Amino acid sequence: MSTKPMADDKKEEVRSMFDDIAARYDFLNNLLSLGIYKVWRRELVKAAQPLPKYARLLDVATGTGDIALAMARLKPLTIVGIDISEKMVQIGKRKVKEAGLSELIFLQTGDAEDIHYPDDRFNLVTVAYGVRNFANLERGLKEIKRVMVPGGKLLILEFMTPRNTLFSKFYRFYFRNILPTVGGIVSANKKAYSYLPASVQQFPDGEQFLTILQNIGFVNTQCKRLTQGVAGLYSAYKPA
Repeated sequence: MSTKPMADDKKEEVRSMFDDIAARYDFLNNLLSLGIYKVWRRELVKAAQPLPKYARLLDVATGTGDIALAMARLKPLTIVGIDISEKMVQIGKRKVKEAGLSELIFLQTGDAEDIHYPDDRFNLVTVAYGVRNFANLERGLKEIKRVMVPGGKLLILEFMTPRNTLFSKFYRFYFRNILPTVGGIVSANKKAYSYLPASVQQFPDGEQFLTILQNIGFVNTQCKRLTQGVAGLYSAYKPA
């Protein structure tokens, strides 16, 4: 029996899983979301505006850097992206270089629960589809709050369970059957795409998650449901 803490086990499982599917991750994101992911990403960028002058941005669980690249159009001072998966970060760095944004966007391997930046550093922190993968949700959120400037904004994009009964049935069927099958075939890792619906079901979304943010010390917390509640865009602020 393993003597490693359960949190460390989850962290290693997530790291290994995303390393394994990194090469097909972007393709599958667009395919399995039926392109809706791009709409949600635009909503995230819209919610980030207006940025303060000379803003520093942090994208946690940056993956292959899609959110960091999208935020570049807002012309901040700098964008840092961290992710636990080295292979995802490597792909992201190539995308940043190809976009000619290496002087603006800096992607690096990093742990959301142990962010290697000083207190009160970033004006905006974004997390897209990453908080449900934190081994310790509260610890990760506290770390994010620590590195935010007073009055700084947090934006979290995450999957949810739809409330509409009819749509929810279709959603559950898609998530439990089609997504794991297609994702597993294309990525050659069915476990990774079985993990997705399981992690979404276990995540405390909606009002439950807003309560967690409030307990951590965030204020002005809100949740905007997107596409019939398939995803939620959460916003919160560090007290000024």
